[in-house]
Amino acid sequence: MRTGILLLDKPLGLSSNAALQRVRRLLGAAKAGHVGSLDPLATGMLPICLEEATKIAGDILSGRKCYRFSIGLGTRTTTGDAEGAVAERAPVPALQLADIERVLLAFGGRQTQIPPMFSALKRGGEPLYRLARAGQVVERAAREIDISELKVLSFAAAALELEVICSKGTYVRTLAEDIARALGTCGYVTRLQRVYVEPFICEPMHTLESIAGACAAGDYPALLPADFGVRHMAAVYLDAPRAQRLRQGQAVAAEAAVSGRVRLYDEAGRFFGMGEAEACGQVRPRRLFIL
Repeated sequence: MRTGILLLDKPLGLSSNAALQRVRRLLGAAKAGHVGSLDPLATGMLPICLEEATKIAGDILSGRKCYRFSIGLGTRTTTGDAEGAVAERAPVPALQLADIERVLLAFGGRQTQIPPMFSALKRGGEPLYRLARAGQVVERAAREIDISELKVLSFAAAALELEVICSKGTYVRTLAEDIARALGTCGYVTRLQRVYVEPFICEPMHTLESIAGACAAGDYPALLPADFGVRHMAAVYLDAPRAQRLRQGQAVAAEAAVSGRVRLYDEAGRFFGMGEAEACGQVRPRRLFIL
């Protein structure tokens, strides 16, 4: 089984973990982990890290994400999407494109957002969505998010289709409800697609069907190399003696003048994990691959 990253086009109706387990079984992977959860009612890009690449999943999580989503105006549900029961109805004002774009401007940039009760965040070890299903509502701390771009793709009398580029931790269902309120009504997400996760902006995705077909034909779906996911880090190349000392847990001198998290390569140019570069010129191991 190879180490790498597979970009899955997650289908409607499957949880992220269920989709992950199907991929893992199809490919016979011992280790696999997904980057950023998608609700069962959401579709689109779900990066799956396989084998040693699971060690970089947390670093990919920091990238921005692009979503396309539709808002049904005039109705709010208990979950913020089509899965929940109707919780509120309100009239929808006559909207013009200029009115919508003016409202969307207020949602750009850094801001705070309170996560919804129907989320995978945990309180005392229990996911919030389980508490919500039991009828409980608990305090949730506001989180800072950043919206880089928010635009209208189409609109009708009681429906909007939008595209957003946002930071990690942004809940589109909450964003949709807030936008509807700002437009003078209420709303819920009727469709949600994740277009991409940085840095995989232009990379093709695989479906479960295409993966199964390739495996049945004795082929193997193309994986992205593990270091593709951490290209935002500076690269440090080490000769054999220093690479060996680093693998043994020792700090080594780095020729490049860098600091912070770095990608590590041996003298053969093989990526073998991440390190921490210090201002003094030393690099310490952080998460190393078994090659």
